[in-house]
Amino acid sequence: MRLLVKILLGLVALVVVAVLGVVTWFYWAPVGVNNYANRVAIDMAFQSPQALTQLGVVDNTLLDFHSAKLDDYTKAGDDRMLALAKNARAGLDRYGPKGLKGQEALSWSILAATFDDMVRSAESPIAQAPYRINQISGVTIDGPAFLTDMHQIVSKASAEKYVKRIVEFGRVLGEVKARVEADRAVGITPPDFIIDKALAGMHAFIDGGAANTVLVTTFAPKLDAIKLGDADKAKLVADATAAVDAHVIPGYEALIVLFEDMRKTATHDAGIWRVPGGEQFYAGRLRAETTTDLTADEIHEIGLAEAARIEAEMTAVMDRMGVAPGEFMARVDSVMKDPAQLYPNTDAGREEMLTYLRGLKAGFDAKSKDWFQSLPKQALEIVRVPEYAQDSSAGGYYNPPSLDGSRPGRFYINLRNTADYPKFTLATLFYHEAEPGHHFQLSAAQNVKDVPIQRQVISPAAFSEGWGLYAEKLAKEMGFYETDLAGDLGRLQSEMFRATRLVVDTGMHAERWSREQAIDYMRSKTGMTEEEITREVERYVAWPGQACAYKIGELTILRLREHAKSELGDKFDIRAFHEEVLMNGGMPLNVLEQVIDQWIADGKSAAPPA
Repeated sequence: MRLLVKILLGLVALVVVAVLGVVTWFYWAPVGVNNYANRVAIDMAFQSPQALTQLGVVDNTLLDFHSAKLDDYTKAGDDRMLALAKNARAGLDRYGPKGLKGQEALSWSILAATFDDMVRSAESPIAQAPYRINQISGVTIDGPAFLTDMHQIVSKASAEKYVKRIVEFGRVLGEVKARVEADRAVGITPPDFIIDKALAGMHAFIDGGAANTVLVTTFAPKLDAIKLGDADKAKLVADATAAVDAHVIPGYEALIVLFEDMRKTATHDAGIWRVPGGEQFYAGRLRAETTTDLTADEIHEIGLAEAARIEAEMTAVMDRMGVAPGEFMARVDSVMKDPAQLYPNTDAGREEMLTYLRGLKAGFDAKSKDWFQSLPKQALEIVRVPEYAQDSSAGGYYNPPSLDGSRPGRFYINLRNTADYPKFTLATLFYHEAEPGHHFQLSAAQNVKDVPIQRQVISPAAFSEGWGLYAEKLAKEMGFYETDLAGDLGRLQSEMFRATRLVVDTGMHAERWSREQAIDYMRSKTGMTEEEITREVERYVAWPGQACAYKIGELTILRLREHAKSELGDKFDIRAFHEEVLMNGGMPLNVLEQVIDQWIADGKSAAPPA
């Protein structure tokens, strides 16, 4: 037995030495641009325990020093990250761009743009999400989601670290409260309707007491999956409950008091123009989100033009469907309210929706090789948004797999109210969020070889969301709507939704539209329910500029594809185009344009096939 123990300890020591050796080489080896970028990634990741957990590489190993901690949310913490970003950008100039070729040149361009945006955003007196706690994001929502979804409980030690992270969460809530107070002192406060929704979410989280918070109710089932005695399980649950009661609930209560006080003087204006420096901030967010130099006025006009085009196409499809003539919105509503398109708002109806989505996945998988050279190696799961988050969550979203493969990619759908998703809208949601949308794009990025880790995990919104919307249109080209006119109407409705985003986002933040004006405009164009539109419009208030990334990204990818077709003629291969777009990872749109231009040039010079 002692010999066996010695052998096992020796093997562990060898593993530790090997890992440390790899890390040491990785960090101190002679550096080109790729290894320099990896060193910067290590420096930045070591400043963020949560980023390390999200990467999922060293959790629950001998190198795990972070799993009992959460990030630093203080101003000093932000200043440290800004200093790191500035140093990273300055250091990058020592390795390029002169003399670089291939993937190293591409890495330099992508990293330079990424670091530049990080520095600009960090230097802004307004946070990237200007209201640190709102109805859809901030630590009161993201904190519980991280603890319940990202922290992996695989042993007693990892469960004990989870309890320690609950205590840490109380510290985080206090730090963010101080930041909200500092924002308030310089005139940055949410509008009244954002405060109301944020307060509702905070009350909902704590009103049932510590034992009924999701931090505790999701903990016990996870303990059942690991080998622990009943006494250990009971103690861990009790410790978690006590930690929530002593640290988390007081943190929420203090924030509630602060937000109730802010509500007394809050205004109803929706746009970010209402806070000091808001107009300049919005111009910067549009640049960061779209990775273009388009102005708010230009984006507004693009949105109006796209909405007019899509309305004409939707009208033509409804004519083919035999929808009775009438006002545009009334015709769309008649399709949405067709009982054949609605699932019962019951558990059985929700399960029927999930089954339908899984069938779409099977159908797409059967055709995927005809359109893509490389397919994701990572698994895809289709699951519902957790019930505790569904009232404030987006309708559907995707979380990528961990780099180590321990966590699959997941497509989440919000099933709070099945009327939000008639059957004719579900296919397009799946193609955007899952396949060939975000699952293909984000999984592909993780599989890019010989590139710095940033290129595997960072993707500008204009690229990733642009690809998602492009994927919706691609599904039409792949033939999935040939016998499904209602589904094709749903596809166009989704495209209309993204076009109207351009209009209302710029409308509220640059044209000084009201929240109600934005809701009315989207209702007149999309056919979505008023409740769903309200959630979306209020999202744009909380995240200025982000919604503009989708349509601008899609239009750019389509423009580049048409340019490639025109230039390459018979040499154009849609599978090869998708490979070039996806298998270099996410990047700013202006860099993508350079990549496709080079691909076209290489294709022109290549010999024709025998």
